[in-house]
Amino acid sequence: MAICIDNRPLLFCFFMIVVSLIPLSSALYFNYSSFSPQYDDGIAYERAYPDSNRVIQLPDSPETAGRATYNKSMLLWDKATGNLTDFTTHFSFAIDSDKRLYFGDGMAFFLAPEGSKVPTNKGGGSFGLTSDDQPLNSTSNPFVAVEFDIFKNDWDPPGVHVGIDINSMKSVNNETWLSDIPGGRRNEAWINYDSRTHNLSVVFTGFRNNSTVMQYLDYQVDLRLYLTERVTFGFSMATGSAYAKYSIYSWEFRSTLEVDDNSPPSSSPESNRRRRRNKTTLAVGLSLGGGVLVGALLLGVWISGFGRKRNDEEDEENNHGLNEYIDDDFERGAGPKKFSYNELSRATNDFNDEQKLGQGGFGGVYKGFLRETNSYIAVKKVSKGSKQGIKEYASEVKIISRLRHRNLVQLLGWCHEKNQLLLVYEFLPNGSLDSHLFKENSLLTWEFRHKIAQDLASGLLYLQEEWEQCVVHRDIKSSNIMLDSNFNAKIGDFGLARLVEHAKGSQTTVLAGTMGYMAPECATTGKASKESDIYSFGIVALEIACGRKPINPRADEGQVYLVKWVWELYGRGNLLEAADPRLGGEFDEQQLQCLMIVGLWCAHPDENLRPSMKQAIHVLNFEAPLPNLPPRMPVPTYLSPPMNMLTIDAIIAEGSQDQISSSYNCNTNSSHLTSSSAASSSASLLHTH
Repeated sequence: MAICIDNRPLLFCFFMIVVSLIPLSSALYFNYSSFSPQYDDGIAYERAYPDSNRVIQLPDSPETAGRATYNKSMLLWDKATGNLTDFTTHFSFAIDSDKRLYFGDGMAFFLAPEGSKVPTNKGGGSFGLTSDDQPLNSTSNPFVAVEFDIFKNDWDPPGVHVGIDINSMKSVNNETWLSDIPGGRRNEAWINYDSRTHNLSVVFTGFRNNSTVMQYLDYQVDLRLYLTERVTFGFSMATGSAYAKYSIYSWEFRSTLEVDDNSPPSSSPESNRRRRRNKTTLAVGLSLGGGVLVGALLLGVWISGFGRKRNDEEDEENNHGLNEYIDDDFERGAGPKKFSYNELSRATNDFNDEQKLGQGGFGGVYKGFLRETNSYIAVKKVSKGSKQGIKEYASEVKIISRLRHRNLVQLLGWCHEKNQLLLVYEFLPNGSLDSHLFKENSLLTWEFRHKIAQDLASGLLYLQEEWEQCVVHRDIKSSNIMLDSNFNAKIGDFGLARLVEHAKGSQTTVLAGTMGYMAPECATTGKASKESDIYSFGIVALEIACGRKPINPRADEGQVYLVKWVWELYGRGNLLEAADPRLGGEFDEQQLQCLMIVGLWCAHPDENLRPSMKQAIHVLNFEAPLPNLPPRMPVPTYLSPPMNMLTIDAIIAEGSQDQISSSYNCNTNSSHLTSSSAASSSASLLHTH
């Protein structure tokens, strides 16, 4: 019909006129992948500069101090409500002495009262944060900073280090930094502040041999006690008699605090003037444009009604396959919200391949950004035409939407429109555990690994014993363990999960899981249970300790199967030989042996001899003695494996173990049987429909 012309551009223009008059949120977000040499990108410089390669530099000379800060202040806390902001920042940088072994002084990411400037023209141990005569007492020039210190002053600990500073260059907490200043290698740092716990945490990269090592530091501090409501923030760098080249390549930042204009007025006159000015502007804008806008909106509603009705009919037709899985509780569920397809399309730049985090049989996962909440998201887009995909989609929403635990990936929302099935999760910037365990150029230190194992155990305990029903996950594996900005572990992908009453044991289902992580009884009987999830936890625990995948056809004879190999070493009393060689011996021997023994205990071939998660956690926390395991790996005798399992073993031994894993587990396919490409191709042998 001729009347159905597209008037959305007209409506959009009117909408943008009004939006432009609404006061902007006090929350901040920006992301610089490079810096403009024209000084026109919102960064303020003091004796620092963006070079022709679009990298921030401090002049490569002795006795120099300089800063690069964001040109708008951040609302750190609100005096009227006392609310603090959460903030997180990620930046990449290098400190390069050009192979010289004598270098100084360092750089810092800092927060200081709004309008703060470099208090000294000289460089040195103050990093340009305080005057030279007050390095240890700077209450007249307050700051909170994370320092990357490459020169030992009188107040410093030995060696190059990262520290957290509060009004003093003497750090309140510090950690030796495994840096490479003579080599000038690029580093990454993530700094996070949690307003609820007051925890300021730092994750930063170091180097050991040719591997990147993740390091960690934190400190609890109420920033309201040291800093003003609004703060200047950015980087401060300095050289002394010894110097180096300081480069900042990228910078991303996000804060969350927004001020409600209906809240009690702040005692700050400038803050009150700002609120009055915003309200006046909004009122004038609405009065001028209101009449025209209402008319345009009415016309738009009338014109778009036909198209909307047609789209609704198409959605009803396309989503008929969901009806048998989705009930009223699904639609009305509290917690996760129902997103529109257009919202998620905008957030992911129309699901652009550049936003893709991973791809698998179940579908693709895309990174997105929601401006409404000023936050990143991960959107799982289920492959079209997959009947099993519909079932997994409905299962995941109905189960995970009711779960709340710090070690579970949070489901933010869902969408089924335009013949698309979409799941929206919190975005976890450090990806999946397997990507860190098995990448040659990345190395998790033992401290991170031990904490990840504890987090995983805590999440499983919640699923099995602490929630109203027992949740059987059915696909616990390292690629389904996600890591947040502080490398806290969270269990993801509940597409295969099933609910079981606590009083009941296992349930018979279609075979599901991943070869190598699947308990023996699952492959032979098709029964999944919390005991089979405990088996999978045991495999992941061994992966964390040993840095090896559960099945490796290219390994030496006797080391192809991880559990069997570690059990043989346990029987010979040589358990530490299984430790990940990339750790270079830098681990707590007692903790590592404990984790491997608990891993073997949980991966016991006989499900009746596995511990509960509570028992496993007690041993991991050294609250109970280690179990006495047989010196040789037992062979289950309650059920002989079928002949097709022998076929699978033979195929795996010859095949490749390359995983198709990706963040937020988009690697389950309709067969639910993944591990190696060879095992996947033979999955049909194991189907028990």
